[in-house]
Amino acid sequence: MGRRTQRWRIVNRRRRFAADERGVALVEFVLVLPLVLLLLLGMIDVGKAVNYWNDETHLANEAARAVAVNNSPDPNWAIAPCNKTCPTAKINAAIVAQADSAELRSGGQSISAPNGSAGGVSVCIWFPGVAKGTSPVPSSAWQAGQPVQVVVKAQYNWLAYLVRKKALPAHSVLTATSTMRIEQPPTNPTSASSVDAYTASSNNSC
Repeated sequence: MGRRTQRWRIVNRRRRFAADERGVALVEFVLVLPLVLLLLLGMIDVGKAVNYWNDETHLANEAARAVAVNNSPDPNWAIAPCNKTCPTAKINAAIVAQADSAELRSGGQSISAPNGSAGGVSVCIWFPGVAKGTSPVPSSAWQAGQPVQVVVKAQYNWLAYLVRKKALPAHSVLTATSTMRIEQPPTNPTSASSVDAYTASSNNSC
């Protein structure tokens, strides 16, 4: 009886020890899991941000090419009722409409306007051949051969799909630029009422 009792005690101790180990492993798993998930979701979010930045780069290149030849990609720009005057058909708006995702076009959880307000990407056009901040911009800035730059911006809100934007204020402004030489000079692109295919910054800055 003594030997059987001793063996039974040893077996019970081993069972209790195994149960304790399982409990410790469970506690460690619970402690580590949030960090692993945060790292994984952070990597996914970085990939999403890089993808949006690539889209912005493509939009900037397309816009710069259209600005260089003073021709909007929107077919409605040159025909009635617009007749080259509708702001919604000019390059500034037409390029935004070409964005691959609705978030870039109109904003959403991850994308805001550059100033943090509701909205999608912004398209700004200026002439680096003249000092930044020059107002009014001289007509010499947009003559043939002069450089013109398109700046596409949007604010990216990190991990916005996990928490509200106000709860996690971490954000970055994604910026893409493209510069080309003017081939077809505009008449007065700094005037919103001009018949040019785009509206440029009135104080020559973006």
